[in-house]
Amino acid sequence: MIEAEILKPVVALMAWTMVMWAWMYATRIPAMSKANIAPDDAAVTGTLDKTLPANVQSKAHNYNHLHEQPTVFYAVALTLAMIGQGEGMNALIAWIYVGLRVAHSLVQATANKVMARFVLFALSSVMLIVLIFHAAIPVFDIHI
Repeated sequence: MIEAEILKPVVALMAWTMVMWAWMYATRIPAMSKANIAPDDAAVTGTLDKTLPANVQSKAHNYNHLHEQPTVFYAVALTLAMIGQGEGMNALIAWIYVGLRVAHSLVQATANKVMARFVLFALSSVMLIVLIFHAAIPVFDIHI
């Protein structure tokens, strides 16, 4: 088994994604019922965004966001773990990334303030870029 501290934030973000999945359905299903939307009606792209309240859809949008940029996080974290670079500073940066993504989720799912979301997204992106840089150094045998 690969032992690397960086796997802990990986699992934490996967678990958080499932928390958002549950929150999405806990709000979306009752809203669809209240709006008399049949499940098959949702097959038409945009139907739910046009019909359901924004505070319901924000959870679904965030759930989708957790399947976008975090996929790169998973890849780089697993790469760092496999090459023996998943400890110390890289693990800390990974935890910061996860914390920022959780904060982004909470902002988007509640107040949905775009500027706050942007700042959290930008900061998490910087953490991701640093992790990618840290993976690139040993993978490409870069001597700094």
